Amino acid sequence: MPDVGEGLVEARILTWHVAPGDTVTDGQPVCEVETAKAAVELPIPYDGVVAEILHPADAVVAVGTPIISVAPAGAAAPAPAPVRQEVLVGYGPRTDGAALPRRHRTAQPVAAPPARAAETAEEPRPRAKPPVRKLAKDLGVDLSRIRGSGADASITREDVLAASSALREAAVVRPGERRVPVQGVRKATAQAMVASAFTAPHVTEFLEVDVTRTMKLVRRLKKTGSPGDIPVSPLLVVAAAYLTALRRHPEANASWDEPNQEIVLKEQVNLGIAVATARGLVVPNIKDAGRLTPAGLAGALRTLVATARAGRSTPADLRGGTATITNIGVLGVDTGTPLLNPGEATILAFGAVRPKPWVHKGALAVRDITTLALSFDHRLVDGELGAKVLADTAAVLEHPQRLMMGR
Repeated sequence: MPDVGEGLVEARILTWHVAPGDTVTDGQPVCEVETAKAAVELPIPYDGVVAEILHPADAVVAVGTPIISVAPAGAAAPAPAPVRQEVLVGYGPRTDGAALPRRHRTAQPVAAPPARAAETAEEPRPRAKPPVRKLAKDLGVDLSRIRGSGADASITREDVLAASSALREAAVVRPGERRVPVQGVRKATAQAMVASAFTAPHVTEFLEVDVTRTMKLVRRLKKTGSPGDIPVSPLLVVAAAYLTALRRHPEANASWDEPNQEIVLKEQVNLGIAVATARGLVVPNIKDAGRLTPAGLAGALRTLVATARAGRSTPADLRGGTATITNIGVLGVDTGTPLLNPGEATILAFGAVRPKPWVHKGALAVRDITTLALSFDHRLVDGELGAKVLADTAAVLEHPQRLMMGR
């Protein structure tokens, strides 16, 4: 299993596109895997014939573990032998001729030995590699209660998974309940939100905005066609407005470096868009969105959303965001207090647009109104700066014509 993203230690195989005996070529996708950040296809880096699929679909495999073996094209079918030549995804060609042992043993949780009357020393620390320890922690498995099946009685990933499976089987499921393992994108999202909530001091400011002119502009351009055939939507105008506010207040486009106790100012805005997918919420981002024209921003926004909903966002698409928009209005929600993505200073929630009574030009009228909610890291953005970002975003939404037509 190759390292398909920064900091990832494992991935789940979703499906195989090849089978033993199939011919493959360099760069051909052979399987699709789900990491903690996205679903991606893995290309084979060799030409040859698939000799063996080492892990089935739905298996969770640690980074660095062989998942497929490929024989050179034209080679005879591999026969069972203690030594064989293999090419492994994530490992490269093996040239020393040594066989790769495959362990089939698994371990079940075992009861801890009874306490001895005269205990004078601590129990030895279970032998396990860091990725295995992390997996055990994530699954709630006590390593001290597992007998390892690896070399020198070390605990393997398979041991931990077997112990976790046994614990799940032992869990009492009440009538009307169903247990769903937390993994992949949903697991990563949960961990990120917990980290955000307990590390960054959140503050949220709210502002009701008259977006009648924005909605009229969107409807008119959809009907008559926009310059350059820009795919116009309310979210596009909100994104352009937010980018304008961050350009006017660059100190709000920053991150907090806790180890060095420094504020890191970002020179470009990588604008994240929260997208609901079948695997959970993902936040891919448009790189250097502040430099794009409205047409470029519209195209990038459309591609980003379509790719995310198809489950094709890459780890690179999901890394490096500096500011985020969550469009909760499409769900009929008026407002909320969005949690920051870890490492970002601001996130803007765009609420539902509703007709409401409003004082317009000194008289009561029915106008299109929305509520903007800006959450920010109070270590980086104080109340005044947050208010300025929110007010400048609202000002563009109240008068969007020059922004949308003049670039």
